[in-house]
Amino acid sequence: MTADREHDHPAADPFDATMVPALPCQDIDELRDFWTALGFDVTYRQLRPNPYLAVRRGGVDIHYFGLDGLAPQDSYSTCIVVVDDTAPVFEALAAGLRARYGRLPLTGFPRITRPRRRANAGGTTGFSLVDPAGNWVRVMRRSPAADASTDTSTGAAGDSSAGAYAARPEGRLARALDDAVVQADSHGDPAQARKILAGALRRARDDGGGADRVRALAYLAELAARTDDAAAARTYLDGLDALAGTLDPEVRDAVGPALAEAADVRAALPG
Repeated sequence: MTADREHDHPAADPFDATMVPALPCQDIDELRDFWTALGFDVTYRQLRPNPYLAVRRGGVDIHYFGLDGLAPQDSYSTCIVVVDDTAPVFEALAAGLRARYGRLPLTGFPRITRPRRRANAGGTTGFSLVDPAGNWVRVMRRSPAADASTDTSTGAAGDSSAGAYAARPEGRLARALDDAVVQADSHGDPAQARKILAGALRRARDDGGGADRVRALAYLAELAARTDDAAAARTYLDGLDALAGTLDPEVRDAVGPALAEAADVRAALPG
C-alpha cells in the first residue's frame, strides 16, 4: 500500500526552487536609491560586517554585495529576467528612469536599451538595463518554444547555438539590423554594430524599403549616441526626419515605434 502511494505521488524535484542573483557594487545605497525609484522594494539591507542589499518587485529579486574598488566599466556581472511580455516591463522601468534622470539614459551608467527582436534568441524580444554599478540586467521574453517539450536542436557536443537563431528577415537591410542588434544589445559592442548597419545602409541606397530605412536610421542614431558621437546621431536623425516626411501613411504608422525611439535619442543628446 505504501508503494502504491509513492507510485501515485512521485517525489517533487529537489531543484524546484528559486535562484536569486547576487551582484557586486561599490555602494549598496546607490543601488537602493536606483531600484526604489524604479518601483522596487527593499527587503533587506545591512552595512556590517559586509554591505548587502536585497530588492524585489513582483517575482524579481536582485541582491547586491559590497565590493570595494569596483568600477562600473570593469563589471562583467549579469543576470537574466524572463517575463511573458517585455513591453510593459520596459515601459515601467523607462518611466522610473525618466522621472529620476529627466530623460531615458542611453549611455553611461545607468543606461537602458529598448525591447528588440534578438536573432540569437530565437527571435524573441529582449532589452538590457545596466545598473549604476555596471551590472547587466537582461530582460527576455519567455520563448513559446522553451515552454514546450520539444527538441532543442543541439548539435555536436550539445551545442544549441544553431537552433537558437531565428529565421532571417527578408531584405539585406533588415538582416543587417538583426545583426547590429545582436552586436550592440546582446554583446555590448555598439561600435561594431554601427559599422555593420552603416555599411549596409550605404550599400542598400534605394534598395531597402522605406520602413527598413527608417528603422535602420533610428537605430544608427541610437548607436551613434551610445558611442558618444552626438554629431553623427544628429545627422542620422535629420536624415530620418526628411525620410519620414515622404512616407505613405500606412508605412508611417508601421514605423511609429522607431520614430518614437528616435525622438528619445534626440532628447538625450547633449546641448
